[in-house]
Amino acid sequence: MTKPITKTPNSTPSAEDTFLWLEDRTAKQSLDWVHGQNEVTTGELQGDPSYQASFQTALDLMTAEDNIAVGAAIAGHVYNFWQDKTNVLGLWRRTTVASYKTEKPDWETIIDFDQLAAKDGIKWVFSGASRLYPDFNLCLVSMSPDGGDASEMREFDIETKSFVKDGFHARASKSGFSWLDKDTVIVSAAFEEADKTQSGYPRVVKLWKRGTKLEDATPIFEAQKEDLAVGAAVEFDGDRRYLILARTLDFFASHIFLRLPSGENRRLPLPDDMTDTAIFRDQLVFGVRSLWTAPDGTSCKPDGLYSLDLAHWIETGTLGLVETLLEPAYRVSIAGIARTQDRLFINLMDNVRGNVVVCEREEGGWSLKPVGLPENGNVGISHAEHFGSSVSFSFTDFLTPSSIIWSDDNGETLATVKSQPARFDASPLISEQFEARSKDGTMIPYFVVRRRDQKGPVPTLLYGYGGFEVPLLPGYAGVRGRLWLEKGNAYVQACIRGGGEFGPAWHQAALKGNRQNAFDDFAAVAQDVVKRGIATAASLGIQGGSNGGLLTGVSLTQHPELFGAVIIEVPLLDMLRYTELPPGASWMAEYGDPSKPEDAKWLSAYSPYQHVNAGAAYPPVLLTTSTADDRVHPGHARKMAARLQEAGHARTLFFEETEGGHGGRGDRRPQAAQTAMKYVFLQRALNGGS
Repeated sequence: MTKPITKTPNSTPSAEDTFLWLEDRTAKQSLDWVHGQNEVTTGELQGDPSYQASFQTALDLMTAEDNIAVGAAIAGHVYNFWQDKTNVLGLWRRTTVASYKTEKPDWETIIDFDQLAAKDGIKWVFSGASRLYPDFNLCLVSMSPDGGDASEMREFDIETKSFVKDGFHARASKSGFSWLDKDTVIVSAAFEEADKTQSGYPRVVKLWKRGTKLEDATPIFEAQKEDLAVGAAVEFDGDRRYLILARTLDFFASHIFLRLPSGENRRLPLPDDMTDTAIFRDQLVFGVRSLWTAPDGTSCKPDGLYSLDLAHWIETGTLGLVETLLEPAYRVSIAGIARTQDRLFINLMDNVRGNVVVCEREEGGWSLKPVGLPENGNVGISHAEHFGSSVSFSFTDFLTPSSIIWSDDNGETLATVKSQPARFDASPLISEQFEARSKDGTMIPYFVVRRRDQKGPVPTLLYGYGGFEVPLLPGYAGVRGRLWLEKGNAYVQACIRGGGEFGPAWHQAALKGNRQNAFDDFAAVAQDVVKRGIATAASLGIQGGSNGGLLTGVSLTQHPELFGAVIIEVPLLDMLRYTELPPGASWMAEYGDPSKPEDAKWLSAYSPYQHVNAGAAYPPVLLTTSTADDRVHPGHARKMAARLQEAGHARTLFFEETEGGHGGRGDRRPQAAQTAMKYVFLQRALNGGS
């Protein structure tokens, strides 16, 4: 591989960090370096004979007209955001519930973002809309100019298909907007520095009256500068309307307030680590991340659900009786809760397999029963109609195309209304679940998808994440099937600690100073895959993004001997400076604070950027990021690539997309190109290793 020429600008870089200049996101010298790197990487990977066909396959599948149009029902309509080859930036559209259930629904376009982009000269990326109760025609539409998290807001009228003249409008920021009433918008503001937390998120909640300037909006609630963010929302429960205010201390702790008619913001006396909340039939339903004893003596445990009489608390200021709605069970965790008008649904994971329980509240008590959904796969709640009785569920696994199962009667009657066609031949494949013993003896589950008749080691891709309570669940991926599995390769998905596969305790086992557990788990899975003969170390590639990019970065520097290729996507890699790159400070509850000596000790023990070793035998590496990523700064990936290359690791490739943000939103073509390049990279690196 050709080593790109790295030129350092004339400015004097930090003595400790010779590549600090690459943190300047849009400086000419940084972008010149990026363009030089991109030229080498695209020349090598897009120049491969297999690239063009892989790109076309990825693009065809990402933009296929028979992909499932996933939607949510509101007041008789199903709303959906859709992208295909013709509608590159996408359509926000709707159809009636009856039409949605047909094979070819009659869609009504609300906003055509390609048309809007042509008119405005900006490649708008749809970021969602807040609709006004009860007719839901007036919307606060959020649109990102580059695919990042910062979005512009404009008021839109669905009936007239037009933006409201002199309506609510705010420039791009990380602010949040929702309706209080037709003439009042709740703004979680992050415009000026005074409005922002140190993480760059909203710090102040304001009420903005129609016809007034945004800067004149009335503050009603604020957080501390060092908090993560504030948020606000209106919640309806029958005829009751609640204005909920949240002071989010960090990723896993919040103080929740209700704004009372008197103007008082009264805090709910519940633990900071409350989770999975819903208001249903005058009850506040909640879970906890750690053991909490309620004032009435009720023991509230992680992975359980509990409820209290919210109306009683508002009236008296005391919590009263706390009821147990769902008892915790071994290796069963709560994936989420959602409600229709009359029922509450709990999405559970039982040993990383999904199911849903439906709850009713009658005569002051709870009754629960399972929803009759398919078993042994990944079941999720697609939508639950807050003001109606429709609810839909998704079902998938590694070898079963996704489907949408719909009910108009609160889950009583179920019908499969959408099924994605098969994208690859799954008949010769098998999906299995194994366990690996980690360094401390903990058993780590992982999934393997491979040919049933596999005789010896094959090129294998191991994927992991392991952070922020996010679970990795079985799921059908047509692109992976076509570009990887159909070629006789294997895929492995590791359920390491730090994720949410088994509830809060599984996450907390890799929190802060315990982070090494997640890295050890991943290494243990890699070794187990080799021990079972699925792959050799030389034929085993790894991939991870964001926190998963940190995982693969650490895996590269700690265990280069275990892998034949490493893909590091939109990563955190300089853990001693991550809080200096917005919004890095928001993750201190996950990783720790490098400005504190105790935290810096464990962070420096694994931070990949500081552990690049010129003498190590690293496998080929591909790092990817986006200039527009305003969640994980592109400086992490840039600096790591530069340091690896400087240390003589010439098999290091770097690619930076110029748009799309952290999740690669927007135009599917660059997404398809990057996906194809990754599979070309893996195939080239691992083919000689089996």
